[in-house]
Parts: sequence; C-alpha cells; structure tokens
Amino acid sequence: MDVIKIAVLGIAGLMICIFVKETKPEYALYVSLATGICILVLATGKLTYLMEMIGNLKSYVPIDATYLNALLKMIGITYVGQFSAGICRDAGYSSIAGQIEIFAKLSILVISMPILTGLMETIQEFLA
Repeated sequence: MDVIKIAVLGIAGLMICIFVKETKPEYALYVSLATGICILVLATGKLTYLMEMIGNLKSYVPIDATYLNALLKMIGITYVGQFSAGICRDAGYSSIAGQIEIFAKLSILVISMPILTGLMETIQEFLA
C-alpha cells in the first residue's frame, strides 16, 4: 500500500508542477524538489526495516560487516545520485545530471574494490 501512497504523491506533485509551470515556471522546480524530498523521507521507513533485516542476516550467517557496510553505501550512493540527477534533468540541466551519474558510478566502483580484491585473493588461494 505504500507504493500507492508514493504513486499518488508523485502524480499529485506532477499535476501541481504542470499547473504552476504555466504561470510561474521557476516554482515548478521547487514543487518537484519538495515532492522528491517527501518521497525520499517516506522511503527512510523502508531503510530502517532493511537495516533490521540485515542485522538478522548477520545473526544467521557469519558475514563480515565490511561487505554489508559496502553494500549499504552502494545503495545509498545509487539513491542519492539518481535523485539529484533527476532533479537536474527536471531543471533542464541534463549535462550536470550526467556528471552526477558518472560520479556516483565511480564512487560505487571505488567502494566495491576491496570486495573485488578479497574475491581475487580467495580465488588465488584456491588455485595455489
């Protein structure tokens, strides 16, 4: 049911943006930004549930916390990057949005390098 709430909120924000854009185009961006922030705030409830489930996974399977922390950082970078790139696209600055997306992808790659290194070391141990 939360998806329906988010969808209605998004569509309502879109409709307000369309109406406002005719009279005051500069305010349409602010409405879009406010709608996005509201949706992001509602998504934080899902994040708390996700954190609880990851804690449960740690108790069932002995997973190094470094890997789970890296995974959470990657998810956070993805959401923040997509959110900010979407706002830039809405404002008409798609080149800035593209740069944000490239930086987010590079950041995810940097965070994943220790995991990739650990995987390569494990493979090397099996081959040796």
